[in-house]
Amino acid sequence: MYTLPVGGGGIEIEGNGAAVYHNSRTTGLTVTPDALKKTTDGDDFYFFVMKKDAVSQLYGSFFGQTGGLGNHVDGGTSRYDKQGIIYEAICANCYGMGAFPTTKGVWAPVNGTGSQGCNLAAVKIAFNYAGVGADPKSLIDGRYDSMGCVPLQVLLKDTLHNAKLYIWSFGDMSPDSTTTSYQVLHTYNAVGTYRVRLITIDSTTCNISDTAFLDILVRSDKAILGFDIAKQPPCQSLNYLFTNVSTPPAGKPFAPGSFTWYFGDGTKSPGLSPVPHTYAAPGAYQVQLVLVDTNYCNYPDTSTQTLRVSPFVKAQFTVPDGCAPYTAYFNNTSLAGQSFFWTFGNGSSSNLENPSTVYTDTGTYTITLLAIDSNTCNIADSTVSYVHVYPKPTAGFSFLPVPAQYNTPTVFNNFSSGATNYEWLFGDGDSTLKNNLDTTVHQYQSTGTFNACLVAFNQFGCSDTICHPVESLINPLLDVPNAFTPGRFGQNSIILVKGFGIAAMDWKIYNRWGQVVFESNSPSMGWDGTYRGALQPMDVYAYTLEATFFDGTKTRRKGDITLIR
Repeated sequence: MYTLPVGGGGIEIEGNGAAVYHNSRTTGLTVTPDALKKTTDGDDFYFFVMKKDAVSQLYGSFFGQTGGLGNHVDGGTSRYDKQGIIYEAICANCYGMGAFPTTKGVWAPVNGTGSQGCNLAAVKIAFNYAGVGADPKSLIDGRYDSMGCVPLQVLLKDTLHNAKLYIWSFGDMSPDSTTTSYQVLHTYNAVGTYRVRLITIDSTTCNISDTAFLDILVRSDKAILGFDIAKQPPCQSLNYLFTNVSTPPAGKPFAPGSFTWYFGDGTKSPGLSPVPHTYAAPGAYQVQLVLVDTNYCNYPDTSTQTLRVSPFVKAQFTVPDGCAPYTAYFNNTSLAGQSFFWTFGNGSSSNLENPSTVYTDTGTYTITLLAIDSNTCNIADSTVSYVHVYPKPTAGFSFLPVPAQYNTPTVFNNFSSGATNYEWLFGDGDSTLKNNLDTTVHQYQSTGTFNACLVAFNQFGCSDTICHPVESLINPLLDVPNAFTPGRFGQNSIILVKGFGIAAMDWKIYNRWGQVVFESNSPSMGWDGTYRGALQPMDVYAYTLEATFFDGTKTRRKGDITLIR
């Protein structure tokens, strides 16, 4: 038997009876109306919760299989968590006798064929009597931590978040924060150790509130990270020497294990001293020096450099074409290179590794890149490429009728310029593509104001978008024609449900023997007078129709349809 204090001052008790194994029984124990199992064969588990001050029983229930040799636990397989939830690993269905209760989708509801032992049953019992809880944690730079450098921004969060109200005291003389959110952001602007207090409140629970504390350490012993890279001769080699030039805070020198090198090729190395490293192939590698010593407040900080490894420097880059005004971003893919000099053909230049520039006018621009690396055999290389900046089209449209009229389609007039293709977005989920300026007609199905947009594209892939609010007025209507002439040209060759504002429908058509020869759930899908590919005879067919409109109203129709050939 196991006991645990729970929220509100109550006590949980859990145990089991198994005459074969323990010579104990669960007969004569009391259960409550909400019990999982109200009767016992004497060999069940028993769960019991007592109210505060032992004034009465709060919960009681049996749990387990009926029949067989009984279910039981061996020592060490019963656990409680802080919220009073019970976790059990149970010996069940021993020797294939009995039927332990399982949930849908369980991996093995019964013992395996020929099993001579017990099956393992996993049980979780959550009484929900533990009440509200508090468990504050702190996140710094996206990681769970309670230490950092001043000024320190900390995200404080309650990991349980089962309360209705949270009161945070930050311990730095700042005002308390009372909020319904389980997390709050706070900045500490002075060095010190701060005791954070969290009070969680839910007046509907038996304990009403809970309080927990968390210490935040704000320090000023920050290490300044940095490193140098020196290529080793001869120029054809791919050998480099990495030197840590980081600066420790006063009075706290680095230890040999304070850093780890990551060379970007899947290898790493510890140590403070200059570290040689040889790369197996040319390429661009992200080299990192990581502070792994918790004695510094900015642990685990990282310094990163891109190292371009090659015996010969080769200038190269990529840049896509664009539409004016165009902000071009250049991707430097050079092999080797320590410094770079760019000219963009628009009067501007840069010495950044991966720069950008703005082209305000259309045209073809010449870009020059000079890459220099004194450690390579050729020292310098240059390349020239081009970027094309194309004009944008201008999108424009008008629409009628204004103001809106009931059950009247909206006619959109396209007066865009400089475009070849168009996409209409009507704001109700429908859209259409066109390659001309012809008018576009759209029937809205519900009353409202829709944000209708036109996206105009030209032959270069440049686009422009314009949107207007379009009003629609819909009076829900429903009708079905009483005759049609399949196999002939014209609008009467297919019979369709007619109406406005139809959100959903179920339409069935029956022949004279009550057989369903057609079914549709969309006004756009009609009957062509066939059934399973065979022409149906000229006759009178019955139909039923149930429809729901966008305004939520519903209607039902029955009637006849004459098929004429």
